[in-house]
Amino acid sequence: MSFLKEKQLNKDESEIFITEFPKEGFGIIDQLQGRVQFTILDQIKFMKASGMKDKEISKIILANVQKIIENYQSQN
Repeated sequence: MSFLKEKQLNKDESEIFITEFPKEGFGIIDQLQGRVQFTILDQIKFMKASGMKDKEISKIILANVQKIIENYQSQN
C-alpha cells in the first residue's frame, strides 16, 4: 500500500483513475459489489499506468483484501 501513498493525484488524474458507481436502479448488495469491483479495477488501471507488472499488482491487491478480511474477523 505504501506505493500508492507516494503519489498524490491531481484533479485531472483523479477523474481518470476514480470511477463512481451509479446508485440509481441498484439494490444495496449490487451497489456494494459494484463499488468494490470499480475500486479494484481503478486500482489495477492506476498501478499498470505506473509501470507495475500484473503479478505484482495481483500480489498487492490480494494481500490488501486479505488484510481487510482478517482485520474484520479479529474485531468480531
